[in-house]
Amino acid sequence: MDTPATAVPAAAPFAATTPPAGVSMPLGMFVYTLLYGGMTVLAGVLAFKQVQLWPTSLAVESGIFPFLLLVVISSTLSQLYGREAAKRIVWWGFLPLGLSALLMQLVLALPASSEMLAFRPDDLAAFERVHQSTWRVWMAGPASYITSLLLNIWIFDRLRGSGDGESTLGLMVRGAIASALSQAVDSVIFITLAFYGEFDITDLMIGQVLAKVFLSLVLVPFLITFGVRAAHWLDGKKAG
Repeated sequence: MDTPATAVPAAAPFAATTPPAGVSMPLGMFVYTLLYGGMTVLAGVLAFKQVQLWPTSLAVESGIFPFLLLVVISSTLSQLYGREAAKRIVWWGFLPLGLSALLMQLVLALPASSEMLAFRPDDLAAFERVHQSTWRVWMAGPASYITSLLLNIWIFDRLRGSGDGESTLGLMVRGAIASALSQAVDSVIFITLAFYGEFDITDLMIGQVLAKVFLSLVLVPFLITFGVRAAHWLDGKKAG
């Protein structure tokens, strides 16, 4: 038998719990916002490496791992604090993403130290080769990011219905469906914009879609459930 999920009503305002005086947001939202900003930056960096899905010839870009956490966090925020609050976090995610891209260009433009030029030229060449080659990844990331995450929030919220007493199973099913559909769209947009024309993207595209849909169905629902419970614990801890 399903146990009732401790979710707030669908029409919940910005905060699910009343924060203490002088605190602008619940502790759960504050912690998830910090994690969210870090994952937006990490997803763009890791996306440069493609990982083979053994034992097949299919592949997946490594940015899938932090990006799935973005899906989990945005769904958790939508569940607890409302769709509009989750959408605001998604839009604010452009800030660390943009700043990290600018800082990367600044670092690439600055001259390397004489010690590095003399004793670590291979490391310098590898650093510059990788990061100078990621401009298409940095451009493709925001396009797929905003489309898929806003789609995920919209589907997740639309499937909620009007009832307030949602079960844990209902929460998990909504999370799985919203994540699977939005991540399939994300894969098509990102892989096409980032890598089309550089190599045959067929195996990468198929592997990416299959991996994201599979993880969305078997892993994301449990992470969302854990995320909701963890946020409730954090909010209660702060309120206490």
